Amino acid sequence: MDNNNNKPCSSNKIIKTSDGCEIVLELSQNAPFFDKKKNLLHSMGFDIREQVQFHRSSCPDAIATILERVLQIARIIHLDEVELYFGKVNDCSSLEYWSPRNEVEALNSVLSLINSYSSYERQKEVNFLQTLQDEVLKRIQEFTDKNKVESRIDRSCSCDKEKCLEKWGESNGVKTSLKIACVEGAGRGAIATKDLKVGDIALEIPVSIIISEEHVHKSDMYHILEKIDGITSETMLLLWSMKERHNCSSKFKIYFDTLPEEFKTGLSFGVDAIMALDGTLLLEEIMQAKEHLRVQYDELVPPLCKNYPDVFLPELYTWEQFLWACELWYSNSMKVMFVDGKLRTCLIPIAGFLNHSLYPHIVHYGKVDSATNTLKFPLTRPCCFGEQCCLSYGNFSSSHLITFYGFMPQGDNPCDVIPLDIDVGDADCIEGCPTSSWTSHMVRGTWLSNNHNIFYYGLPSPLLDYLRGARSPAPHTKTIEISNLENEIEVLKDLQSTFSSMMENLGDTDLVDRFYAILAVMMLAGM
Repeated sequence: MDNNNNKPCSSNKIIKTSDGCEIVLELSQNAPFFDKKKNLLHSMGFDIREQVQFHRSSCPDAIATILERVLQIARIIHLDEVELYFGKVNDCSSLEYWSPRNEVEALNSVLSLINSYSSYERQKEVNFLQTLQDEVLKRIQEFTDKNKVESRIDRSCSCDKEKCLEKWGESNGVKTSLKIACVEGAGRGAIATKDLKVGDIALEIPVSIIISEEHVHKSDMYHILEKIDGITSETMLLLWSMKERHNCSSKFKIYFDTLPEEFKTGLSFGVDAIMALDGTLLLEEIMQAKEHLRVQYDELVPPLCKNYPDVFLPELYTWEQFLWACELWYSNSMKVMFVDGKLRTCLIPIAGFLNHSLYPHIVHYGKVDSATNTLKFPLTRPCCFGEQCCLSYGNFSSSHLITFYGFMPQGDNPCDVIPLDIDVGDADCIEGCPTSSWTSHMVRGTWLSNNHNIFYYGLPSPLLDYLRGARSPAPHTKTIEISNLENEIEVLKDLQSTFSSMMENLGDTDLVDRFYAILAVMMLAGM
């Protein structure tokens, strides 16, 4: 899981003023895609460092208006690559939000700033700051209500092993407001045992029960593995877990007992599934991943079993067992930042039952709290009693989630993109376009776009602008003029040539025909 540990930049802060306070937001020079975000901020009338004033006497409506200005900046600061590329850049002034992920991130960044304000100053400004905080929480709640995914518990499913794990966790210091249950359509998941608010800790795991490389170092195989050139700590852990799952006296026996005999990720798809995927990009991704693992197994495991059979028992280190362990670590591991500042790949008992969602309740996790020596999972949006509490595993495509996790997320995944093999060079620079300097391009389902009109077609503007510039270096305007339309037809023919086979498989409408249809309607309407 690609945990998100980002916190608001240290230069973002609230400063006390004589008449209230001001929120300072700054786009860090080290931020990913700094130049593109800077250009986008400038196109909306913002600088990379903005100070937004809040007056103590401001009424709630005024505070809401000023907060929207703060959120416009925060949204851009927190954009990821896909959001920045596909986002609505042609009419930014009317933009509500870029994506569900980005909106929750922006709202929580503002909430974190409010909470970081010193308690002494907050007491002095309690009415004003409370109004501001209430407005942020109101927007998070509105977003939650709009994007709530119903979860139904499968009462016929037995969770006896999971209940034993919960008791084991409690006896080892785990604090939780969740219980493990079978969720219809999702397998096992974590259900809220009470109403949880933004900032509440849904789950707290002591470091003492986190499975990390420390356990390999204490095992009888470490002195063998450490001598292998280039072996990673993740590979050592994988080999350790293949043996430890069969250790009856293991500290983690109860945890290993809850793991499935088969993970059913794309890596272990059978013949029927492989046949059904013939010709797809998903099959190509699965086969490449599986081939890589098979090469790794053949080079590493048989020699270990041959040279050290007492440590690496051949019956425990078959290809099938190796693949099982790979699926375990791909689908259940998390990156954890320990108090020594080192990032380690770990298995987290109980936390592994938190499922992924496109609308997660928990986004920021994976850093050990030095004060408690525990790993905490705080909520970034509310979770009601009986609702499934979900994480974000990361910004992954559905094909990646199927291959390495064994599921496809519910809803339209904005990360389902296809990179395009276009040699851009230095030509991709359209004057006046805030995101023009892209050196790579991509496409995704046009249904994710809200603009299918002429000059847009539900496709990303950076791609269309590049293709227009490649056809004609003259400046382009999105107006109904003969020169623009002639160039537009050529651009659409280029797209049709590139994606003809793909559109045949999807049954999509011919882009050129769609262009003429839109143009005809506009002419009939006298536009």
